[in-house]
Amino acid sequence: MINPIKHLALAVSASAILLSGTELAAVSRDDTVIFDSSRAMKDPGNFNIFRPDEIRDVGLHQAVFEPLFILNYKTGEMEPWLGLSMEPNEALNVWTLRLRDGVTWSDGEAFNADDVVFTINMLLKDEDKSLRDAGSIQGQVATVEKIDDLTVRFTLKKPTPTFQSANFSVAYFGSILMMPEHIWAVQDPDTFTFNPPVGTGAYELTSATTDRLVYDLNTDYWGVKTGFVDMPEPKRLIWTHAGNEEARSQMMVADKLDIAQSVSYGTFDAIQAMNSKVIGWSDALPGWQDLCPRQIEFNTTIAPWDNKNMREAVNLLIDREQIVNVAYEGATSVSRTMFVEYGTMAPYINAVLDAGLSLPVKANIPAAAKLIEAEGYKRNSDGMYEKDGALLSADIVSHTNGTEASKTIDIVVEQLRRAGIDAVARPVDYGAFWQVTPKGDFELSYSWLSCGSVNEPTKSMSRYANTHIKPIGERIFNNAARWNNAEYTALVQQMSSLSLDDPKLNNLVVKAYSILHEEKPFVPMVQAVKILPTNTTYWTGWPTASNFYNHPSHWWGHTHQIIHNLKKAK
Repeated sequence: MINPIKHLALAVSASAILLSGTELAAVSRDDTVIFDSSRAMKDPGNFNIFRPDEIRDVGLHQAVFEPLFILNYKTGEMEPWLGLSMEPNEALNVWTLRLRDGVTWSDGEAFNADDVVFTINMLLKDEDKSLRDAGSIQGQVATVEKIDDLTVRFTLKKPTPTFQSANFSVAYFGSILMMPEHIWAVQDPDTFTFNPPVGTGAYELTSATTDRLVYDLNTDYWGVKTGFVDMPEPKRLIWTHAGNEEARSQMMVADKLDIAQSVSYGTFDAIQAMNSKVIGWSDALPGWQDLCPRQIEFNTTIAPWDNKNMREAVNLLIDREQIVNVAYEGATSVSRTMFVEYGTMAPYINAVLDAGLSLPVKANIPAAAKLIEAEGYKRNSDGMYEKDGALLSADIVSHTNGTEASKTIDIVVEQLRRAGIDAVARPVDYGAFWQVTPKGDFELSYSWLSCGSVNEPTKSMSRYANTHIKPIGERIFNNAARWNNAEYTALVQQMSSLSLDDPKLNNLVVKAYSILHEEKPFVPMVQAVKILPTNTTYWTGWPTASNFYNHPSHWWGHTHQIIHNLKKAK
């Protein structure tokens, strides 16, 4: 057996992990924060975050573009940022946004209601819905209007109690971000590269390559002038694509990263053994429970996965307990429903479980075999199912970012093959994954595309409404399974118009979930835990269990809060 600590130590000594570039010479390492990006920048000259192939989580929505509000995962409060408040009328179909006074873009122009109205109208006018967020906004907003320089009114197509949280509060990964009207108004949003990007954040982009983006402090940052926040202590931020788990581990040991993407428990222990300054979420549990449970998504437009009985067979063949024990080293739990196991989701999880709509923990091979054989498949001499001379195959797309995905898919492939399905893994790089799965170029896909609900059920469940469906080849993030169920869609649309204290909500959740459970366009598998090694050699103030001002997922749009909380290590 390979000793992970010895192996990692040899790798560090044998490799020169250096961050090179003339732009680093002017700022010392102890004034620089280095983030590990999950992927490379496909086009380091294009910063239009509304394009389908954009990558905003390489520092753009963490340091340059600021959100209106930020959801605090500990308190559940939507904390003001560029926005001060957002209130609905009694009917929940008109929302009034009030903006913070004194906000400016990095070029000195004032940020105000004109920018908000322009951005929303740009999305409303996008006829083919090719811009990110266009479909969501067009489905919700009837009109948007400026009341005065700091006030905007949204008139919605129907009552929507989650309008603020779902769109403008970084409830999941990011939020709809406002663009400067004085720059964008004369551009074609489909082709505009927005280079250099102009934002309201405390940093400006100064250098970009495919695997390294550098941002420097804007000393004229509005947040300090208005007294909203103190000037951040880091003078420079770098997002670098470390690569695989071994590479990011080497960089953490050598103090070349301040916070990394997720690693396995064994690797985290090895890193800590060689660098005592590296910490996790807590001493007892270094991993943070990710918002997005992991699942297998089916392409419901192609045989045999257009058959719900075949999808149910896969559900019965997955041994979730084995995934937990092997892929996650026992550090997480199986999924009981599609929802993340946060306390705020307990009322909806309990309602679903009380209705008997739970998921199996262990595999039930005889029950799965009965379903498969009822569709005309028989075992051949090799023990694999076939029909009309064709094997029952399952091509499973997964990404190559981190060992969690590869370990999980290896286990699922083996479980399916052992049961007679000719399953194979099709790993693709992380950037390609977000082309392949959303465009429907898959049979099965390892994903987390049903996530989003934190304290209410509608965000996740509405992802599988048939209103999101586009033809194969066109990119969609919601309902990549292209599952078409009108009854389910009608129920989640009813849910979306109810406030969280409406007594009818839970009943609708159970009704809609029963259809989802019966049809299974996707199969929930396990809750996800991310271990994010965090280095305190140069910087302290990172979010932890004992310093829980918000969660540690540094690729999210709330990272502005993390940056403003960082302090130089003494």
